[in-house]
Amino acid sequence: MTDTFEELQLAPEIVDALAAEGIERPTALQAAAVPVVQRGHNLVALAAPGAGVLVAVGAPVLSRLDAGEGGPVGLVVTATRERALSLAEALGRLAGATGHRVAALGSAWALPEHASVLVATPGDLVARLADGGLTLEHIGALVVDGAGVVEALGGLPHLEVVAEALPSDAQRVIVTLPLTAGVRDFAERHARRAVTVPPQDAEGAGPHAPQRGRVEVRVVEVEKDEEAAALAGDLLTDDVHHLVVFVRNDDVAADLGDRLALRGFGVGAPGDPDAPVWLVVDDLTGRQALDALPEGRGVAVSFDVPADPDALDRRHGGGHGGVILAEARESAHLRDIAARTGYRLHFDAPRVTRPRAGGDLAALLTRIEAAISARDVEAYELVLEPLVQKHGASVVAAASVALLRSEKAAEITAPPRPTGRDASADSAMTKLFVSLGSKDDIKPGDLVGAITGEAGIAGEQIGRIEIRETFSRIEIAREVADRVIAALNGTTVRGRSVRVDLDRSERGGRGGGPRGRPTSGRSGGGRRPRT
Repeated sequence: MTDTFEELQLAPEIVDALAAEGIERPTALQAAAVPVVQRGHNLVALAAPGAGVLVAVGAPVLSRLDAGEGGPVGLVVTATRERALSLAEALGRLAGATGHRVAALGSAWALPEHASVLVATPGDLVARLADGGLTLEHIGALVVDGAGVVEALGGLPHLEVVAEALPSDAQRVIVTLPLTAGVRDFAERHARRAVTVPPQDAEGAGPHAPQRGRVEVRVVEVEKDEEAAALAGDLLTDDVHHLVVFVRNDDVAADLGDRLALRGFGVGAPGDPDAPVWLVVDDLTGRQALDALPEGRGVAVSFDVPADPDALDRRHGGGHGGVILAEARESAHLRDIAARTGYRLHFDAPRVTRPRAGGDLAALLTRIEAAISARDVEAYELVLEPLVQKHGASVVAAASVALLRSEKAAEITAPPRPTGRDASADSAMTKLFVSLGSKDDIKPGDLVGAITGEAGIAGEQIGRIEIRETFSRIEIAREVADRVIAALNGTTVRGRSVRVDLDRSERGGRGGGPRGRPTSGRSGGGRRPRT
């Protein structure tokens, strides 16, 4: 892997500007993408924040394009105005060394139409093109930041208009994770013969990769320094003597060290027996320090997310596990590199007790849990990031659910509520035993999909789902329990044969399976895991 930005043949002033920001060694994405963009080729980068995206595409664009006069030569399209503002500010710090001026549409920037590099949403660009206030005739490079997010927010039609307005020889760079069908189609039509980084045959090893361990991820909703201090207080115990904290450069190490020392935590270099916190910039040095400690005496902590699979493995491999501090927008990147290297991530979140009541609330919670497993939610994580930073993830999630329920209530007129015995029957739920659990890599979405697909029942008839290591329990509307048992027995979920029966707690006075008949071709009293 390339060790320096000089080797990537960036302009010397760009290399110096990066060094001033403490960025001296390229990430895997940067090492692969910079030469492609520098040579003017089209690129599809399968990446998200945390991989070093801004430098990977921004540095070579600034290095390659002359600043020009009277209009933009570079165009960056992103999903939201908030993201456009943050990108313009970050890119502007780098562009100061090359004489380019960067500006964002839709916020307080002087004469953005005359900037060398313009950052904007697709909608703002189309509106400015329509009123004649902007020309794209001199654009030499288009960068689409977070194309999946643009698509999720309905921005692809406007992006099509922008792409059609560009000169035919303009370079196209598309950054996206995941690569959806819509984004793939856009890239095939507007970024022909694009180089894909990393190559698609190298990604997505996920379920087939050797499992190397488990790493905890703490999504940060406060200042990272604050979270690091809290983490040190949590992890340093009589058993754990040292935290090996990985940071991206010496500047971050100095700032974090001062903050932790102010809080009373001893900070030193790896191997210092008197310092409980060891700050490490070089991943291999940190790994060697961890390996030298007796088992269980040290914990690996990534203060900055690992930028690529190798960094993840060096920091948290070898059975050390540990903790990664991450922003919400970095979740997609972490899931990607973990899948490609065989690590299982556990996203730490406040524990909540799910209501046991049936009805629409339980169904809604089930649908949300299924969506977490089955849908591409990364795009919306980036969209919600400004609100998460301001209010916290739990408040934003609660407000979203409240809004969804209030809108549904306004759209739907509820049918007359059953009374008496009928009401009790309609709301009654029964609990089923399923022979697959977390060790089989089963998630709630897998079970919901199997039940609704095989038994043909509505999602509203599925209640609480409890996944244990070797089995699961699912609450099902009593009137469809027989159908679910009959439909699922003998089928497979994630390639594993599944057995479904009434849970032991439901069979107390019923003498075996439903209505006293055997299920799964055997009596209801056969052996099963203890529940």
